[in-house]
Amino acid sequence: MKISVLLPYKENFSKSYAGAVSISIRDTVKESKYRNNIYIYGNTKFKKKLLKNYINIKFAKNFLQSSSKNYILSFLKQESKNRSSLIEMHNRPTYAKFLSNLKYAKKVLYFHNDPLEMNGSRTINERLFLVNKLDKIIFNSNWSKSRFVNNLSIKNKLSPKLIVIKQSTNLQKINLKTKKKIVTFVGKLNSAKGYDIFGKAIIMILNKYPEWKSIVIGDEPREKIFFKHKRLKILGFQAHDKVLSYLKSASISVTCSRWNEPFGRSSLEAASRGCAVIISNKGGLPETITNGIILKRLDEKNVFKSIEKLILNEKYRQKLQKLSLKNFYLTNKFTSTKIDQYRDLIIGSKNYKIKKKHLNILHVTNLNERHNGRLFYNTGRRINNGLVRLRHNVMTISDRDIVSKNRKISDIDGSKSLNEIFIKTVDTFNPDLIILGHADLIRKKSIEFIKKNNPEIKICQWFLDRMDSKWIINKRRFLDKIDIIDASFCTTDPKVLNFKKKYKVFYMPNPVDVSFENLKAYENKNSEYDLFFAMSHGVHRGRLKKGKFDQREVFLNKLIKCNTDKKLDFYGFDNTEPLWGDDFKKQIYKSKMALNLSQGKPLRYYSSDRIAQLIGNGLLTFIDEKTKLNDFFTKDEVIFYKNERDLTSKMDFMLKNDKLRVSISKKGRSKYHKFFNSNLVAEFIINKTFNIKKKYYWESKH
Repeated sequence: MKISVLLPYKENFSKSYAGAVSISIRDTVKESKYRNNIYIYGNTKFKKKLLKNYINIKFAKNFLQSSSKNYILSFLKQESKNRSSLIEMHNRPTYAKFLSNLKYAKKVLYFHNDPLEMNGSRTINERLFLVNKLDKIIFNSNWSKSRFVNNLSIKNKLSPKLIVIKQSTNLQKINLKTKKKIVTFVGKLNSAKGYDIFGKAIIMILNKYPEWKSIVIGDEPREKIFFKHKRLKILGFQAHDKVLSYLKSASISVTCSRWNEPFGRSSLEAASRGCAVIISNKGGLPETITNGIILKRLDEKNVFKSIEKLILNEKYRQKLQKLSLKNFYLTNKFTSTKIDQYRDLIIGSKNYKIKKKHLNILHVTNLNERHNGRLFYNTGRRINNGLVRLRHNVMTISDRDIVSKNRKISDIDGSKSLNEIFIKTVDTFNPDLIILGHADLIRKKSIEFIKKNNPEIKICQWFLDRMDSKWIINKRRFLDKIDIIDASFCTTDPKVLNFKKKYKVFYMPNPVDVSFENLKAYENKNSEYDLFFAMSHGVHRGRLKKGKFDQREVFLNKLIKCNTDKKLDFYGFDNTEPLWGDDFKKQIYKSKMALNLSQGKPLRYYSSDRIAQLIGNGLLTFIDEKTKLNDFFTKDEVIFYKNERDLTSKMDFMLKNDKLRVSISKKGRSKYHKFFNSNLVAEFIINKTFNIKKKYYWESKH
């Protein structure tokens, strides 16, 4: 594998006259795990190069032709002899046109300057060309990125191709006691950098405070600004190591640019050397420091006052110096790691695996915020709890609540707003994994957009509802995005649903959660009822629907006729409204046993999430044997029945054998919490999505 770094034409990658771009590249390449595969291409007349793996591009200059064009064409000739897997262009968007048709290499562009002031990215069409043709576009500050996306569409503004990786420097241990009474200015000595403002302010400082000195490092052949004082040393251009040495001994450093600096290396390096830093509030300068003085108004009077404040208030000055060192994070290692991460993703391993213990996970599901807690105890929250207990960083989007709040004439079902929020959240949160739970209104196009621009992000879905012939619409919902996501999970054995072999579909048990299913109903010695059952005509409706018939009512009515001697506590039919939330939990605690009966004909392993609530809260639970859930549970943990007569017979037996009932209830609860808890189910979802091999109880039993 070869990575080529293409410098701007005339960028001096040399020890003699290195600019900010060259220094930044040198520092990050040295720290990169790919350093032995990286080659830097440039054109300079200086002999002493910053790194050994530099290749000087030589070409014949012709005053009738563009030197930059000849430079890039010469680079392409060398490329044809030794192809690269990745080409990283720095600060020249015009180069992208010459490289855009290269199919064998991934292409990345770094912006070190304002995109709107550079040829090749000034216009909207030019920037759209870059977004469409390049694999990544890197900005050295959030300010630079904001300039690039100016007047672009929401979709392009949120493109995951656009990322910010700030410049860096090394961090040294500084003994602040060795700091001298020196104020520095580092940079071009021109009015754009505010050197004229600094000069006027520093002369006043030196006249008023004779124990203080000032050092100015930099030059400017095109603009002559002169200041003279016996304690003002103007050193001209200095090698980078010497600049850092001067900053190490200085107490105060000033960067007072008039122009909107895209980032600002001078203030970054001053902070890394423990200086109390003063900066103007321009462009990306505020992003270069964590602690310092940001000038609200830029003139010599305010620069003077800020320097004077630091001179007079030694405690405040030392506080800023200490905090600058303590909070400094833009180290070469930090930035190089971020660069290597995107390299991994666009040219990396086909078998992408988890490289960190704690993931950023975006979970999109219905959290039912709009139902005032009625549907709080849902599977989405159970899975969420498991993810959090596994110490992952979890962000949620409650899709149904968002569409409910955003319906309007221009967005009838609210899905447009939902998808915009979804894509924007992915851009800002930068998840490692996206989990979709019944998120039907997340469009396939949105997933395709994310996968195209962020191939490193894994995406999976879970689904609870039945998907056999009578519920074919549910199956269509499940299949809608299945071909573009990494894994799918359902609460039915996938083998009976006839999915295509190419799809990765796994059986997922309905999880129990230790904070939700926290009852031990078998401990209640004063139970009011013998058997509990509850169903509904739709969880979001919340009430019975007139004229609606559920096939389960046939079975239930037969059961009632066979058990007139028992106290049955049934909800959701025969004009008895369903139960929700805490009322549901309170009521099941009053019963000795429960019936787990789902819609439709018994289907292998399928059950509604009621099964977790019933067994998980310690009720002896009856289940139709045709569900084949006896693959997971024994007769000592739950009771399986054949029909209503068999169920009646087993109910009679259990009511006469209370100790056995309690024992089975206890073992069933213990089994469910041990092998089907939300932590394990959450881990299962992650591991299967990332192709991590680990066997789970429900896998080993079927």
